[in-house]
Amino acid sequence: MTKKEKKVAELSLETILWNCRNELRGIGGTDNKRDAVIGLVFLKFAGDKFIKRRAELEKTYGDKPDLLKILLDKPSSYLSENVFYLNETSRWEYIVRNANAENIAVIVDKAMEDIENANEPLEGALPQKFYVSPSLSVHNFKGLIDEVNKIDEKRFPEDDLIGRVYEYFLQAYAVAGDKEDGEFYTPPCAVKLIAELIEPYSGIVYDPCCGSGGMFVQSMKFVNEHNGNKMNVSIIGQEKTAITWRLAKMNLAIRGIAHNLGENSGSTFTDDMHKDKKVDFIMANPPFNLKKWRSEDKLKTDSRWAGYAVPPVANANYAWILHMLSKLNTQTGIAGFLLANGALNADGVEYQIRKQLLENDKIEAIIVLPRDMFYTTDISVTLWIMNNNKKARELNGRNLRNRENEVLFVDLRRYDSNVVEYVVDTVKKAKKRKVVFSDEQIQQIKKIYTSWQTGIDYENVPELCYGADLEEIRKQNYSLAPSKYIEFIDHDLEIDYNSEMKRIQAEMREILALEKQSQKSLSEAFGGIGYGID
Repeated sequence: MTKKEKKVAELSLETILWNCRNELRGIGGTDNKRDAVIGLVFLKFAGDKFIKRRAELEKTYGDKPDLLKILLDKPSSYLSENVFYLNETSRWEYIVRNANAENIAVIVDKAMEDIENANEPLEGALPQKFYVSPSLSVHNFKGLIDEVNKIDEKRFPEDDLIGRVYEYFLQAYAVAGDKEDGEFYTPPCAVKLIAELIEPYSGIVYDPCCGSGGMFVQSMKFVNEHNGNKMNVSIIGQEKTAITWRLAKMNLAIRGIAHNLGENSGSTFTDDMHKDKKVDFIMANPPFNLKKWRSEDKLKTDSRWAGYAVPPVANANYAWILHMLSKLNTQTGIAGFLLANGALNADGVEYQIRKQLLENDKIEAIIVLPRDMFYTTDISVTLWIMNNNKKARELNGRNLRNRENEVLFVDLRRYDSNVVEYVVDTVKKAKKRKVVFSDEQIQQIKKIYTSWQTGIDYENVPELCYGADLEEIRKQNYSLAPSKYIEFIDHDLEIDYNSEMKRIQAEMREILALEKQSQKSLSEAFGGIGYGID
């Protein structure tokens, strides 16, 4: 092995992914950079899975050459195993061989077109005629292909290598972008917390604003980590932005997660693609404080607001809440979603909606998260748990008590000690610091929630959690701000000022005595010249 080969073999995955981003410095626009690299990553993993499946067919039917020849070129031989069929010029090995070609951009675009045409689950998902448009030189294009080619399961034998690579680039370009660029990406630890709390083991999981599909990915991870069967989970959702909708379909497809995100992108409010559908779980991170989500005269009589006031045009927070409530299974549906903290105390029409939600006993928990968790805002946000069944019952091995007309309030703003740095600019190497929940912290939060649900080992803890009943909430004018219920201690009142003043005075006398002794020593050393002591 040459010295150069040894150096490449020792590269970390992070270094390779960093190098990919460096090759894209010539492309303008965060979206273009993100889509350029994720598209190639998709081709790489699709190619690897295709070759692996092809080898399985050859091993199984090697003694039947005529049948093998038919199976190798039959798309269903691959699709039946959640592997995409690739013709010869769509395979990653072909793209690598032609990385130096002047028409490499055309080759990659053609590969995308052919793969989408041959695999129905990918319809509308892959970028079309994309690579011929960014101003990426052949040299940089080859460099990018070479770097992506190093991402190999043999070199990095991880359980979810595909997921790690996808999350790296989604996160990296969310951090680098502006508010809109980051809307489609929710921190994985926040998504994992939602999954751990609502426990989507089986049934239909829905996200009305699915972004790049992170909620769905995490729900499947939850099922796998808890030895569940992902075949018992159905994924449905919707995304308004076309580019992000394609990202979600690619993200889910390359992981082999079956899904229904509608035939195209579209607004959940004005073009609900799952109308009248009832679901078991909702996981969502709607755009915070979305304005002008409907025109003044539209959707006023929409059935989703039945029994509630019509959400205001100026802010969609409560429109999202009512939309999700309308989708939940009326007997057992549960939702975990994120909203800006302003929704906890909003007045006017939003107050009326919040009051009715509480009187209808739809809110189970309000959990305020720490600041600096999100990539495009430093505000603290709230995790809401909405539950259509708060009665006593057995659930996932736990005996839940009756929690009707009760709400759990949790304040996690002190859970801010676990900080991670994210690179914002690959040239200037600028970084941002973000708060991230550790797995241990997530389990601590889950224990608070499940202990409150069961009534076993739960107690209200000052500055952390409090279980309030509806009468207490009424007295607080239906506010959902945890600070209205959780006891906060004024630590200044714990100070014994007399003892503290005596301590400070004693320290000052000691300092003065030392200074006086020092001056005396200097005076003696220099014969008293200029160092007289008063």
